[in-house]
Amino acid sequence: MYTPYLFQFAQVHEEFRIPELLSIAELHSFTVQIPEDIDVTRPFVVLGLESDDHARLLAKRCILIKSICEFYARGKNYDELHATTRTMPSKWARFVEDASFKMNVTAYNHTIPQTRARDVVEDFSYMGMLGRIDLKNPEVTFVCYEEYVDKHGTTRDKHEGDGEFREVFLGRLIEEGTARPLAKTYDVKKRKYFGNTSMDAEISLLMANQTLASPGKVIYDPFVGTGSMAYTTAHFGAFVFGSDIDGRQMRGKEKVPGIIRAAAHYGVDKRIVDLCTFDVTQNPWRCGEMFDAIITDPPYGVRAGAKRLGRKPRPPGSTPRPAVTPPSQPRPDDQPYIPPTKPYELSALATDLILLARYLLKPNGRLVFFLPTVTDEYEEVDVQTMLCEGMEVVANSLQDFGSWGRRLITIRKTTSEKYEPPSFKPTSTSRESPKDSDAPDHVPAHKDFRMKYFKKFNKDEYDT
Repeated sequence: MYTPYLFQFAQVHEEFRIPELLSIAELHSFTVQIPEDIDVTRPFVVLGLESDDHARLLAKRCILIKSICEFYARGKNYDELHATTRTMPSKWARFVEDASFKMNVTAYNHTIPQTRARDVVEDFSYMGMLGRIDLKNPEVTFVCYEEYVDKHGTTRDKHEGDGEFREVFLGRLIEEGTARPLAKTYDVKKRKYFGNTSMDAEISLLMANQTLASPGKVIYDPFVGTGSMAYTTAHFGAFVFGSDIDGRQMRGKEKVPGIIRAAAHYGVDKRIVDLCTFDVTQNPWRCGEMFDAIITDPPYGVRAGAKRLGRKPRPPGSTPRPAVTPPSQPRPDDQPYIPPTKPYELSALATDLILLARYLLKPNGRLVFFLPTVTDEYEEVDVQTMLCEGMEVVANSLQDFGSWGRRLITIRKTTSEKYEPPSFKPTSTSRESPKDSDAPDHVPAHKDFRMKYFKKFNKDEYDT
């Protein structure tokens, strides 16, 4: 039996809200009733839950939740709100006799004058609360929310438009969102600098929630970089293993690796299992189904391009490369051998990453990663054609930057069948049958993203 609850969301990352809710609900083995006509752009949403305990679990873990209330009523004006509220005295009847209480009157996109807020509270006198008013530690907190249209960027008088709200809501506060402050705790500005590619803390926390990170789970980041996702994932109790083709980002310039130093700053260094330098296409994994989740932000070339071991093709007529000194002989310059690397095209990387995840993930394990796309060119089939047998998309949320955006893709391993390690050869994508066979020759919007980015997404330039 579902009970309606009023959710107040932070007005950011609208497309990430429902996937995060569903992920945390799955983590704790309960369901959320979501209406088909939900408008995720609004800060207030009424959803169905089975108990107050489920509401508390969501409020304590979801980064985008500001508060959850037991829903009482809503209306376009206070007359509608009071008319509905009067029909359901059973909602607050158990609190009437002796429960201490208070009522908050607040608004989204507006500041309510104190005098009117007091009048609003007095208008609810028909509820007949007989207990003591306690403004600090009440047993029951009733909340009245007024939702105003967003007028960001306009100049207004202090209380201009007061009372001209879009809708008003009434409920009983169950839990304030306590996870949102974590975004400040893990703010990249508060950790010591040791590399120039760091993920925003709020996004890192959202990604960690999508992995269902929890104590006892082992999670892998194959492009760990400076470890932004490692800290937040470890915060929720998971053990983290990281690797990268460039060990300098992980190490920094001091004896203790930069990721370990930053993790110690957050108190999660004991959950960093290890950090290794290798190319994922030449990885050391000799058995699969090792990890509960894979979380990563693959490099796509805006700051640092993706690389893999190998040599770039030489142009016709160029001078042949010098012969490589055999390992058994000392190098003439007495320097260690640094293997050559070549660019790793994003669409090939994304497809290979899914193949690697299918091999390394346990059944029902999740792959969570960002995929940059050109806004005007993106189609749903772009993601579907990356999939291979045994993998399905759970969520696809856009962070919009205008002409381009990045999509947080969550993919679940749906099979218990064991697979051989992927070969990562250039022909690997052709020998793997895509899940969507209707568009085998489709060119996804993320292909050659780096080139498109630096040509400012001018299609006339990169089509010629």
